[in-house]
Amino acid sequence: MGKYNIDDILSQLGAENEAPKAGSAAPGRPAPKPPRRLEDMQSAKRPHTIDKAESSFSPLPAMPSAQRRRDSENDPAVKQNSSAPTTRVGQAVSDLYRPEAGEGDNSGAATELGEALLAAKAVTPEQLTTAKNVIKQSPGRRLVDVLIEQGADEAPIQAVVAQLAHVPFERIDLEKGLDGGFDGKLLQRLGSDFCKKHLVVPLRTEGKRAVVGTTRPDDVFLLDEIRRRLGVPAVKLVLVTGFDVRGALEILGEDDTQQEDLNDILADVDEGDVEVQQKSSEAVDLEQRAGESPVIRYVNYIIQTAIKEGASDIHIEPEEKKLKVRFRIDGILFEMMNPPVSMAAAITSRLKIMANLDISERRIPQDGRIRCTVQGRKLDLRMSTLPTAVGVEKTVMRILDTRSINVQLEDLGFEARTLELWKTQVQAPHGIVLVTGPTGSGKTTTLYSSLRQLDKNKLNISTVEDPVEYHLDGITQTQTHDRIGMTFATALKALLRQDPDVIMVGEIRDHDTAHTAVQAALTGHLVLSTLHTNDAPGSVTRLVNIGLEPFLVGAALNGVLAQRLVRRLCAGCKKQSEPSEDMAEFLQMQGLDKSQHWVAEGCDKCRNTGYAGRVGLYELLVVDDYLRDVIARNPNVSEFRRMCLERGMVSLQTDGMAKAASGLTSVKEVLRVTKEH
Repeated sequence: MGKYNIDDILSQLGAENEAPKAGSAAPGRPAPKPPRRLEDMQSAKRPHTIDKAESSFSPLPAMPSAQRRRDSENDPAVKQNSSAPTTRVGQAVSDLYRPEAGEGDNSGAATELGEALLAAKAVTPEQLTTAKNVIKQSPGRRLVDVLIEQGADEAPIQAVVAQLAHVPFERIDLEKGLDGGFDGKLLQRLGSDFCKKHLVVPLRTEGKRAVVGTTRPDDVFLLDEIRRRLGVPAVKLVLVTGFDVRGALEILGEDDTQQEDLNDILADVDEGDVEVQQKSSEAVDLEQRAGESPVIRYVNYIIQTAIKEGASDIHIEPEEKKLKVRFRIDGILFEMMNPPVSMAAAITSRLKIMANLDISERRIPQDGRIRCTVQGRKLDLRMSTLPTAVGVEKTVMRILDTRSINVQLEDLGFEARTLELWKTQVQAPHGIVLVTGPTGSGKTTTLYSSLRQLDKNKLNISTVEDPVEYHLDGITQTQTHDRIGMTFATALKALLRQDPDVIMVGEIRDHDTAHTAVQAALTGHLVLSTLHTNDAPGSVTRLVNIGLEPFLVGAALNGVLAQRLVRRLCAGCKKQSEPSEDMAEFLQMQGLDKSQHWVAEGCDKCRNTGYAGRVGLYELLVVDDYLRDVIARNPNVSEFRRMCLERGMVSLQTDGMAKAASGLTSVKEVLRVTKEH
C-alpha cells in the first residue's frame, strides 16, 4: 500500500483535536445497556469513518485491538504530549483499523452488531446468546458465520451488516443466471477456484468499474487482487449472501458442494463414464467426481440417457413456463424429460463450457463440439445454440457415434441387385457419383461405408468435408473454413494437385464446386459427393440449375443414389394383420398380397413404439450412354424420371414396399418418407 501524509489523511477524515472530556467513565467493565434501536445507531454515526477517505485511498485491513494498544503505547507522540495531535492521530487510526464485526465476543463492533441484529429482528436473543457462547469457546470466529451455521436466516443478517458498514447489500437473481443475475465472462476471468475460495462473484460492470459481490467487503487485500485479476481500473464491492455466491458458481457447473436437490431425479446416474476432453486434450471424468453439482449431474444424465436410448439428436427447448428435452430416436422426436424451467440457463451454460463456447454471448447463434466418452464409447457431439424469444437459448446436439460408420454396405439394407450396381459405381476409375436425400437420411454413412470398401493401400483417397464428422484411417480428410476462404471449391482445387485417385466432397453447394468436380471427373478422377434432392433423377436438374452445362453433366455423371431411412419393425412384437379395405386395395395396386401386411404392436423392448432401429430405402440411377444423350438435351424432370424408370430404375417407394412385404418395416413407414413422382 502506498504511503500517505498523516495530515492529508486527517484532513480527509475531518478529525478534530479534542481533549478528553471530564467525567469520563472510570476504567472497568461498563454496566450492561439495553439494545439500542437500529435507527438510533444509524443516526449516531461516529465522526470518522472509512467512507470519508475512500475517495483518497483504499481502506486498510482490520487491525486487532491489542495491536492498536501496543502501537499507541509505543507512539513517541503519545509519550511527549497525550493531549495534542496524538488524540487526533489515535482517533483517525482507530477509525481506519476498525476490527471486523464479530471478531471477538468482547469487541465493541460485535456488541454493536448484536444489538443491531436484535433491533432488526434478524435473530432472536436466544440465537445471539448461543452464538456468543460459541465465540467464547472458539475465539476469532465471526459472529455472522456462527449465527448462519446455527440456522439463522443469512439474508437479513447480511442486510444489517451492510447497513452498519455503509456498503450496498444485494441479492443475486439466480433464476436469471447469466441473463442479468451475474457476469459469467468476468467470473471466468477471476477463475472458479478463486471465487470459491473467497466466496466472490462478479455481478456486472458500471462504466469502467466492475461490481463484485462478496461476503467480506472489508478485505482490502481481496479488493486489490480482484482488481488485478480483472484488469479494471476500479472495483466496487457489494455485500451478498454466501448462498447466492454458491448458487451462481453452481450454475456454471464449477461448484461441487451441493448435490442433494436432484438426487431423486438422478438416482440412476451411476452407470458408465462421461469423460469430456477439453482443448488441452486432458479428459475430465465427470462420472467419478464424487461431489458433482445438480447441473453437472443433470447434463450427464441427459447425455447418458440419450446414448442408452439410441438417440441421434438431443433437443433442449426452453418455453416460457416449461423446459423440454427431446431425443430424436429412429428419425422421430420424443419428449423424454422436463427439468425445472429455472435450470434452463444453467444447463445451457454447462453445455457451452463443455463445448468451449462463450457463455456470456447469448445474442447470436454459436456452434461447438463436445468430445466425450460415455460407457466406454468415444462420441462427438456437434452442438448448436440459437437465441429464442423467451430469453434462453435453444440447444441441439447431434450425436456422432463412430460405431455407426463401422458397418458394411451389406448391412445397410440394399437389395442384392442394387448393392451390386452400387459397388460397381464406387469402384469406377473416374466420373461423378452422387448420394442424395434430406438431412439425416444416412448419406454420410453410405459414403463412408463405400470408401471403406476401397483398397486404401493402392489408392490415394482424400475428402473435403464441413465438418469432418468421423475420422477414417488411411484417408486424408480436410475441413473447410469459409471465413478464411477455404471453401469446397478451393479445397477441391488444391486436392487435384495432390495426385488423388478418389475424392469425396461433402456437398456440392455452388457453381464453383460443381464445375471443379466435373473437371476432376473428366480428367480421370472418381468424385463422390452429396446433393439435397427428393429423388435420383432430380439431381440432374439440380446440377443444371446450379449453372453447369447439360452436356457436361451428361458426360461426367456416372450414377445417383437417392435414399431414405425408415424405422425397422421390432422383431419382438411385429405381427401380420388383416388390412382394412383401403389398405388391401393399395397393396393390390403395389402388387402385394394382403397376407404381406405387417404392423407394429409395441413392447418394452421398443418403448411401445413397435419399431427398433432403421433400414435404408434406395433408388439407384445408373447413367448409361442413352441417358447421357437425354441429359445433354436438358429434359424436364417428369420426362426424365419416366425414362429412368423405363430403363430399370427401382423407385424409393417400390423398394420400400418390398421391404414392407418382407416384414422389415410397415407400409405406414414407407408412405411417411416416400413420395411417388
